[in-house]
Amino acid sequence: MTITLWHCKDSRSLRPLWALEEMGLDYRLETLQFPPRVFHKDYLEINPLGTVPFFRDGDTEMTESSAIGHYLVEKYQRYDFGLPPEHPEYGAYLNWLYHSDATLTFPQTLVLRYGQFEPDERKQPQVAEDYRQWYLARLRKLDAHLEQHDFLCDDRFTIADIAVGYALLLGELGTDTSKDYTPQTREYLARLKCRPALQRALANS
Repeated sequence: MTITLWHCKDSRSLRPLWALEEMGLDYRLETLQFPPRVFHKDYLEINPLGTVPFFRDGDTEMTESSAIGHYLVEKYQRYDFGLPPEHPEYGAYLNWLYHSDATLTFPQTLVLRYGQFEPDERKQPQVAEDYRQWYLARLRKLDAHLEQHDFLCDDRFTIADIAVGYALLLGELGTDTSKDYTPQTREYLARLKCRPALQRALANS
């Protein structure tokens, strides 16, 4: 076994944990209290950023949750969970992968920070609400896609669904925006939550 994943419950590290479970790869899981840079000072010797995920596979070390899923598909040739470059939807597949974090997860981190994590004197309810609405507006592309499709690419489940699915799940677990999802997006998230690999990943947190 060469793969080790450092993880916190409900954090972005759920993406690679879910991917590892879907692919059935052997791994060692190190579960930390969030935020690890506060509760696990020695973790900074492993990952100077103090963030999760931190992923190690032999000499490869990675910190970006969506990129780790991409790496696993390519490294282990698991195109049953991804698309090869020659596939006509390859560009859309990559776009969904990175749209998931840059566009969908980022605003939710600000909702969490200024709505929940900061001390009361530093909370900014208006900032939290503004970014909550920004996140919901950024779901328009996904909402439109899901009117015609059950999954994001090639009419089947891929790591793009893991990447986007985590952002939607965060809206349910952390920022309470899921009540404003469109019906098709709620149905999509429900389909993803039925996957045994996700259920195992959540149970391992």
